[in-house]
Amino acid sequence: MSAVIRAFSFSRWSHVAIIDGDDVIEATALHGVCRTPVVDAINRAKRGEVVEFPALDPDRIIAAAAGQIGKPYDYTALIGLGLRRDWQESDSWFCSELVAWAFQEAGEPLFRAEAMHRVTPEHIWMLDPSARFQFQQ
Repeated sequence: MSAVIRAFSFSRWSHVAIIDGDDVIEATALHGVCRTPVVDAINRAKRGEVVEFPALDPDRIIAAAAGQIGKPYDYTALIGLGLRRDWQESDSWFCSELVAWAFQEAGEPLFRAEAMHRVTPEHIWMLDPSARFQFQQ
């Protein structure tokens, strides 16, 4: 599955997850949205990076993602990458859809609203954490 995701998204990355202490909240093909020990997620990967995104309220982001546990994996997302499927349907989740949606749901969007129709692991990896979350009051 990883090779297919990388091919369809023109990326070297095939998966993203939200770290919550010793666990990750992720959407996987075999289990849908689930909570997995970080060590198991790392052991599954051939390579990876941990990226910290500053957040005003990380607990809200984690709660949004955790609220989706038990929902199925979004197999149509792979096809949708080519067809520009609107990922904002919350009936099933692709990994990067879940991460972007959780930030959006918590009021801390990673992407502009007009860019939310498809989000891949590569899009999340390309974000510049130091340049986001700039606010004017």
